[in-house]
This record gives sequence, C-alpha cells and structure tokens, in this order.
Amino acid sequence: MKTNLDVRYVADLARIELTEDEAQRYGAQLNAVLDYVGQLAELDVAGLEPTAHAMPLVNVLREDRAGDSLPRAGVLANAPAVADDQFIQVPPVIEEETP
Repeated sequence: MKTNLDVRYVADLARIELTEDEAQRYGAQLNAVLDYVGQLAELDVAGLEPTAHAMPLVNVLREDRAGDSLPRAGVLANAPAVADDQFIQVPPVIEEETP
C-alpha cells in the first residue's frame, strides 16, 4: 500500500512537516485503520436496514425557553470602544493571509 505517500500528501495539505520517522509511524497507523475498514467491508450486511445511529434518537434538544439576557453594562464592558450603548469598534476575527 502507498500509505507513506498518502501520509505525506495529507501532511502537505495540512501544512505539517513530518520527519521520516513520523511518516513511517503514521503510515503504519493508517494501514491499521484501512485494514480494519477492509474487515468491516467483508461483513455480510444483506438484509440489515441502514441506520444513522446505533440507538434511535427522539428530539434530543432541550426545550427552547426565553431566559434572562446578559446585563448590557457587563457585555459592553468587554468592548474596545462603546458609544451610545453600542459597540463601535470590534477587533477583526479573520486575518488576511500574507504571502
């Protein structure tokens, strides 16, 4: 199997540098996972109904209820700048990538 090449390819996509030892170790781990998937593929599942979950789930979300809001003064105290009880300056969340 070409797992060493696969590991290096995925590492390159993730921008991760691997040593030769790491590539060999992760390649062996990937082989073990793929071997297990191969064993699962050999199972006879004819007549079994496909499932999304092992146990049936029925509305696992909590009831949506109105509750108390955070105090406006406490929320605005975390802002870098405030005017008229509103945020006026928020630091950027996404930075542009520089070449």
